[in-house]
Amino acid sequence: MSLESVRYSRGSLAVLNQLLLPRESRYEPISGVREAWEAIRAMKVRGAPAIAIVGCLSLAVELHRAEAKEKEQLLTFVLDSLAFLVTSRPTAVNMARAAGELSAFVRREAERAGATSESIQESVIRWAEDLLMKDTQDNKKIGDHGARHLVRRIPGQPVTVLTHCNTGSLATAGYGTALGVIRSLHAMGRLAHVYCTETRPYNQGARLTAYELVYEKIPATLIADSMASVAMKEKGVSAVVVGADRVVANGDTANKVGTYQLAIAAKHHGIPFYVAAPSTSCDLDLKEGAHIVIEERPGEELTDLNGERIAARGIGVWNPAFDVTPCGLITGGIITEFGVFAPQELQAALAKFTKERSSNCPQKVSRDPSAEVEKEPGGCNPEQD
Repeated sequence: MSLESVRYSRGSLAVLNQLLLPRESRYEPISGVREAWEAIRAMKVRGAPAIAIVGCLSLAVELHRAEAKEKEQLLTFVLDSLAFLVTSRPTAVNMARAAGELSAFVRREAERAGATSESIQESVIRWAEDLLMKDTQDNKKIGDHGARHLVRRIPGQPVTVLTHCNTGSLATAGYGTALGVIRSLHAMGRLAHVYCTETRPYNQGARLTAYELVYEKIPATLIADSMASVAMKEKGVSAVVVGADRVVANGDTANKVGTYQLAIAAKHHGIPFYVAAPSTSCDLDLKEGAHIVIEERPGEELTDLNGERIAARGIGVWNPAFDVTPCGLITGGIITEFGVFAPQELQAALAKFTKERSSNCPQKVSRDPSAEVEKEPGGCNPEQD
């Protein structure tokens, strides 16, 4: 059973405080939008899909617990809450995308004949709940598409993967993106080994990915970020698979800082470099990576360790949380729930499959988070990898 970053039931939300891992597993209640914003900003919750899920579910919980509002008051509250949640962390696109889609949805609901505050409130809650279910299902598709693509590309031998940061159950609703590919390879019996970077300065790899790999009993080794190139040279790395916080129209990808240098090293060593991300992490309104706003984090994350100063006092600090990998370095492909695509194919592919899914599979999200993802008619699960 995978770890849970989020525990939700109607009217109740709790998040696993990832600042405490791996020393302590503590679920903390989130009673509303303000608490969700603070948890996301403090990185108790992190990972682009999880940020959007917690943000939207926090709104659902607050609506469920709140006193009844007039229709116009309710509409204003929902729209203002979503705009506020988007400010928590700017680089990850999932929250902004979910906020835009939910804002459009609630406006349409308010304009429907006979709409009441109660019906609008219920529609928003169900929308947020469906987002939770859909993320897990899409992650499983990403894992399977990526694993099958790697097995075909590297036939006849187990695959050794190097990954960066945390992209597993702790960064999503469940299963994971890049770590989901690794999990699928392991389930197929085709995974030889995983090398995970520590991911300084926040150590998401050492604290979180290593924790998940041990929990899942997946053969793995932790390395320092500065060891990645020599690991590619000496340890038989078959592929590098990372996640993404934002993928733009030309395929440029923003991910945890350190990803760019991994892509350069992989290109030098002739190792395919993959990005695994749901379509919700794709921002096709931005043409190229130069337009992505890169979040800068507090300097203490670099100078301090567990609250103790380890750097010389008085030194300046530059601490971007993300970097941008140019599309030309993504040599393996971009793995989505629709399949695996070359960066230059992504925009057209997403436009095609998103249109097919919306026209052929309206509201196909299972209400059971443990349900198996099955093939659906009408092109909803195309084999494009």
